[in-house]
Amino acid sequence: MPTNNRFRELTHPCIPNDPTSSYNRFLQCANAEILKHGLTKEDGGLGDDFTSLCQAHESLGKISHDPGLILSINAHIWGALFPVLRYGSKDQKAELLPGLLSGSTLSGHAITEPEAGSDIQALKTTAIANNQNFDINGRKRFITNTPIADCLIVYAQLDNHLSAFIVHSNDPGVTFTGSPTVDGCCTATMGDVILNNCSIPKSRLLGRSGAGSMMLQSALELERAFVFAGIAGVMHWQLETVIKFSRERTVGNIPLGRNQAISHRIAEMKMRLDTARLWVYECAGLKDANKRITLASAETKLFASEAFLKSSLDAAHIMGATGLMEETGMSRLVQDAMAGRLFSGSSEIQKNMIAALLGTGEGFKVLGQ
Repeated sequence: MPTNNRFRELTHPCIPNDPTSSYNRFLQCANAEILKHGLTKEDGGLGDDFTSLCQAHESLGKISHDPGLILSINAHIWGALFPVLRYGSKDQKAELLPGLLSGSTLSGHAITEPEAGSDIQALKTTAIANNQNFDINGRKRFITNTPIADCLIVYAQLDNHLSAFIVHSNDPGVTFTGSPTVDGCCTATMGDVILNNCSIPKSRLLGRSGAGSMMLQSALELERAFVFAGIAGVMHWQLETVIKFSRERTVGNIPLGRNQAISHRIAEMKMRLDTARLWVYECAGLKDANKRITLASAETKLFASEAFLKSSLDAAHIMGATGLMEETGMSRLVQDAMAGRLFSGSSEIQKNMIAALLGTGEGFKVLGQ
């Protein structure tokens, strides 16, 4: 994996549930142009491809060891930056893209609700046209980058059809909260978005009315495909740490890694990492060739999330009590990996999608956090 020295200046401490720390680390990554990969120069990007994007994110993961930071960046890119670029009006792009690309505007998307996780039809947040405005009412939950986001793409029912709206944190009637918090990926801030007669101008409708379902599925497809590029970098660091530990730790004057039970676990960690990378870069290759990734992204998310959890458990087990020490970060990665099975759609949702795309299983619509 190529090393990206731009991220070696990522010196702000990784502090769970600390909005200031989370924002500072995000901004450092934005200053290193992590948000500009996979975009043409005409759109304000670096003019490279999705393979380059994956390489940069993987380097960031290896250096930061922080799945929460990876999640925050991916929520911003796929939840807001790409949707605005793809579906935004000329005025919306002019207003939002410079800040989204530079990181001066932090964003994401608000989908999940307290009573609706994977069923789009169960979403209860509504938008009603009122003269020159939309009035939005509802509550979103577990929204990445809340409360520090400047704006979010909020999905709500408009005339019984899902639509997307650009909501700013200072709009009347909206509150971006910092709770509830979760243990997994807790360096990515998270919370509820409360919309109580939130009034926004009609110019804030993103894309066509009723196109929300298609737009969020596209966003989640990209997120599923590429969020584990960065986490593969974390897994790379995790494996290197375990190998070093197994060489230095001795049992009966014999390095721990000479024990076959330990060496086999390490071999499996290596296989999981390499296979997850193959899936991520398969998606990148497909996107660079302008091909569909619907099936490949679901397969990538399913395999990589399960692999990350298994390897995190193995790493903590191999290192024993040392792996439970806070400074090693290994026990925290177990919690992060558990969250990885859930965000962007759980492993069960991915299996349902794969089965449906293969023509087995029932037709359905899904979404994730």
